[in-house]
Amino acid sequence: MESDLNPQDLTSIRTAIAKARVLVVGDVMLDRYWFGDVNRISPEAPVPVALVNRVEERAGGAANVARNAASLGAKVTLLSVIGDDEAGGVLQSLMQSSGVDASLLRDETISTIVKLRVIAKQQQLLRIDFEAPPSHEVLAAKLDDYRQALPEHDLVILSDYGKGGLTHVVQMIALARAAGKPVLVDPKGEDYARYQGATLLTPNRSEFRQVAGGWKDDMELGEKASRLRADLNLQGLLVTRSEEGMSLYRDGQVLHQPTQAREVFDVSGAGDTVIATLGVMLAAGRDMADAVQWSNKAAGIVVVFMKASQIQSCKPRR
Repeated sequence: MESDLNPQDLTSIRTAIAKARVLVVGDVMLDRYWFGDVNRISPEAPVPVALVNRVEERAGGAANVARNAASLGAKVTLLSVIGDDEAGGVLQSLMQSSGVDASLLRDETISTIVKLRVIAKQQQLLRIDFEAPPSHEVLAAKLDDYRQALPEHDLVILSDYGKGGLTHVVQMIALARAAGKPVLVDPKGEDYARYQGATLLTPNRSEFRQVAGGWKDDMELGEKASRLRADLNLQGLLVTRSEEGMSLYRDGQVLHQPTQAREVFDVSGAGDTVIATLGVMLAAGRDMADAVQWSNKAAGIVVVFMKASQIQSCKPRR
């Protein structure tokens, strides 16, 4: 997209992005990666022994969405719940270093969501999850903070990972609509009724199939997407389709964008990038079709980057 713009247009877009104010709300988590080598089997049980030689910590969930939006140059606020623990402190630091204004409410009754992955020779050996739903009191406090933050932002992104952080999603959408703020939702689960009235939903292919059922061809997919969009009173429904690109369904209109990645083998994080880019571009005043094109380009870059990162991680140490 940038290559299609003249310098004056590009400067104008960057200026608009710098003024955009995006509020991200949802489930945050810390992604931990232990990289190592496996050269033997444990004598205690028939399992591999991983000798860890590198550790990485990355923001996950809504925190990754916020990080992506901030990296594009927008002013970003993150509203979520974490535990009063070491992992929560790491997430707070990661957000601060990413330029995100993080309002992370600490809940002493839970642990911060952590997904720990053990990786050796480009293979994930094990994933261990630490998680618990936030308390009712903390969620109520977060809803109050959301009400206060709405007037200061141009657009809201709700990132639902099904961990309990968006228990009040119905009220959040209603409040945003009453305030005249667009609401983008990355959905989760089978009950999409709670997202009714949002501006745009961004399910991936498997998430949409879980709700709408399978389809034989693009025509049937379009019929199912249009029906769901109308039922939920959405302005748009964007289905991301991995190697098949993404399709935007609006009232009587369909925009299909082919994938920008030459080879799709890992789409980790691409969904977060899509909704973050969409939100920033819409908050900057671009129309929905243009924002989708920018998002498609950004998602392709993430897929290529993930491939390069995994190839690099499996190179022999010298």
